[in-house]
Amino acid sequence: MESGDKLNKVERLAIESDTIEALKRIYDPEIPVNIYDLGLIYSVDVREDAIVHVEMTLTAPGCPVAVSMPIEVEESIKQVRGVFDAIVDVVWDPPWTPDRMSEAAKLELGWL
Repeated sequence: MESGDKLNKVERLAIESDTIEALKRIYDPEIPVNIYDLGLIYSVDVREDAIVHVEMTLTAPGCPVAVSMPIEVEESIKQVRGVFDAIVDVVWDPPWTPDRMSEAAKLELGWL
């Protein structure tokens, strides 16, 4: 992807799907569930300029991976085919709760 190129809707959707798959390969070190199914990813926005903006949270503000996890997420997104750059913002509102977990994550943890 060259700077200044514009993605069409189909290309943006493909990058979004591939980004989500990349996020599903990142696991919370304390809970054996990937960060996407854990509900830590609040939004994935693929812009026309192939920059992916992700808003995410952590399970708690004092989380031991508060510094390293966003960097890992950013680096993983940058490896997705078609991505020009990645921006990861950690947000605390709304706060994470177990209700944000997918059914698959709850099942994996024995919560269903």
